[in-house]
Amino acid sequence: MIASHDRPGLGILFICIGVTAISVNDMAIKLLSGGYPLHQIVASRSVIGLVFTLSLVRFEGGWPALRTRTPGLHLLRGLLVVLANMTFYAAVAMMPLAQATALFFVAPLFITLLSIPLLGERVGAMRLGAVCVGFLGVVVMQQPWNGDLAISRGVLLLPVFAALMYALMQVMTRKLGLSTPASVLAVYLQAVFLLVSFGFWLVAGDGRFAERFDNEAMQFLLRPWIWPASRDLGVFLLLGVMSGMVGYALSAAYRLAAAATIAPFEYIGLPLAIFWGWLIFDEWPGASVWAGCALIVGAGIFVFLRERRKERPQPGRRLRWGRR
Repeated sequence: MIASHDRPGLGILFICIGVTAISVNDMAIKLLSGGYPLHQIVASRSVIGLVFTLSLVRFEGGWPALRTRTPGLHLLRGLLVVLANMTFYAAVAMMPLAQATALFFVAPLFITLLSIPLLGERVGAMRLGAVCVGFLGVVVMQQPWNGDLAISRGVLLLPVFAALMYALMQVMTRKLGLSTPASVLAVYLQAVFLLVSFGFWLVAGDGRFAERFDNEAMQFLLRPWIWPASRDLGVFLLLGVMSGMVGYALSAAYRLAAAATIAPFEYIGLPLAIFWGWLIFDEWPGASVWAGCALIVGAGIFVFLRERRKERPQPGRRLRWGRR
């Protein structure tokens, strides 16, 4: 690890900014999901986000910083976040925002697990136990004992799959970020979003595949592109700005601090999602969602506290090199 990149306080600040921007982004996409295809929304926000992040590159090494020796890894990282976004927003179109967000927030638990084999970080038995408790929260929200769920279990698993893809992407960010500025990481993400979105437009932009499906998520993915209504232009602009902020802030966070340290701070997105769901969509979580949230968030907070305790010197313990 490069010492100058080990700045947990700044990493925590960036993760809080990024997660707040994500919550606004999620709310805006849910607002637009009834009239526009997902790939049009993503393409529109990525164009604006790319302009935003390219302007930041000038302050973090200039245009030469865009050169990379690992284009394949950046492409893989971008495809992982595209998969995470597509599956999560397909779920958001069919279920309450808070419930989808709560299920997605197993991502920090996935990050904790993946940091063991992929980053070589040490995770003790107690934190592994907390991860198991967090996944129990997913089971509670899946309600396997309930045969009359209003939402199919396949849809309920979409945010969990999105969380796994997101976790893999952030672990890669930690590795790539040691040699790549956050703004450049964000530029590559926006570029991959644009490529995938316009690929969707070339294949399905006229909506010819949408009529084959009655499923609301597939309709969201495949309906035809339309010119945005004037009342929605501000929402598209907001999405672009938030997208640029998310790409930069999360890239900066995971390159400045250990994954297991900052990942639990992503949980601030859960109360924000509950707030937006209540304020904008008149949604309020049920008892099983609250119980699942408690287990997932409680597990994440425990993992964070154990990580912080591990980083502090113990009384009477001799420190290596005579100083911390």
